[in-house]
Amino acid sequence: MKNSTKIDPYGFREYDARWIYEKDISIEGIEELGKGLGTQIKIHTKKENPRVVVGHDYRSYSEEIKSSLKKGLIFTGCYVEDIGLSLSPMVYFAQFNLNTDAVAMVTASHNENGWTGVKMGIKKGLTHAPEEMKELKEITLNQKFTKGNGNEKQIDDFQQIYKNDLINKNKITKKIKAVVACGNGTAGIFAPDILRGIGCEVIELDCNLDWTFPKYNPNPEDLEMLHEISKAVKENQADIGFGFDGDGDRVGVIDNNGNEIFSDKIGLLIARNLSENHNGSKFIVDVKSTGLYSTDKILAKNNCNTLYWKTGHSHIKRKVNIENALAGFEKSGHFFFNEPLGYGYDDGINSAIQVCHLLDNQNKKMSEITNELPNTFQTPTMAPFCKDEEKYNIVDDLVKEIKQIKNNKIMIDGQEIKDILTVNGVRFSFDDGSWGLIRASSNKPSLVIVTESPTSDERKKRIFDFIDNLLQKTGKIGEYDQKI
Repeated sequence: MKNSTKIDPYGFREYDARWIYEKDISIEGIEELGKGLGTQIKIHTKKENPRVVVGHDYRSYSEEIKSSLKKGLIFTGCYVEDIGLSLSPMVYFAQFNLNTDAVAMVTASHNENGWTGVKMGIKKGLTHAPEEMKELKEITLNQKFTKGNGNEKQIDDFQQIYKNDLINKNKITKKIKAVVACGNGTAGIFAPDILRGIGCEVIELDCNLDWTFPKYNPNPEDLEMLHEISKAVKENQADIGFGFDGDGDRVGVIDNNGNEIFSDKIGLLIARNLSENHNGSKFIVDVKSTGLYSTDKILAKNNCNTLYWKTGHSHIKRKVNIENALAGFEKSGHFFFNEPLGYGYDDGINSAIQVCHLLDNQNKKMSEITNELPNTFQTPTMAPFCKDEEKYNIVDDLVKEIKQIKNNKIMIDGQEIKDILTVNGVRFSFDDGSWGLIRASSNKPSLVIVTESPTSDERKKRIFDFIDNLLQKTGKIGEYDQKI
């Protein structure tokens, strides 16, 4: 390894590769990553010259990172097909449209400026899961590279092919007035055009590209972004507000009154809408999602079944694929639509389109549709700092502790724990449908905490206090990013 090559091993996360550029990974390190990925693609496809679609987001340094990554891929023998400035879902779509062997998208999604990363996948519609990431890390850090004769070509005008694919399949009849907010991220050159194309009247908010993100990070879980959308919805008397993240695979939704609707509730509304025409379907949701899926009367009437699974776009995508589910929904705003609605991957714009279909199908305002759901009191996703090298061990200890509390029938806010789900951290629930979740974040040095109660706001808070108390006792938890 050259002296100037730097790759922090912790950048290989559960299903994304993310680093702070130059501090944790050097430009030479990116080239090594390309060689590692190229080698891995050749192993899995058993091809000497596999074709790889590559794209990049609109950060100031993304193009130089992409060209270094391409250099590494070409070194191993890959034929690179570069579609230019892209959204992650546009790169995933290109793999189907161009029928290539793999994808590599240079993006750090909604992470703050300074971060970079790569979302990658080999099997169509899927991205790397923990075992592929582990293999990639092993190949890259040990420099077990193969050598070959690769090449590259630019694919022009692919943005339009992607836009047309979504527009042509999704025309709506009702004139829906939508605020479209992109936080100055890459979605700004896609979302307004596509939503206009299907028949919406679009009010643009922060859709001009600016990699400094002057107002807020393009993150639909960020309250600052949601407040801006809310204001614009009210000022323009819009029917709906959409907020997209930096690489366009997630969406946040604001109703006609300017109220945020948590993404897991949006997922439930979409699932209800789809269940009417897709009887007996299966849906996958992540462990951060509302407990309402399992008790929903409309889904039950239409013989639909919901499985709770590991948080993370790669995990849910895979589970949707394995279970042949119709759709998957994550509380963070990643939604996955399988055939005939999509190709199984997460696309924030397609998710917004499905919300438009929901409004198009019903003669009701978004707030009225949402009010048909049982009320629950839910915290936002809260992330207290916890070191990468400590977070998984801490969660393992807390799982044991919560199991003991359940076994010893210790009361929390007057109720015993009824069920424990440990597919991803620990989600413990009570008889009244209230629950709490503690898990390790997959892409940041932090834990993830969520609580929900259908009973009262107070109960939601007391379950959070119980969790916070357990965390503080470890002595290894720092500041929260946001807190109730």
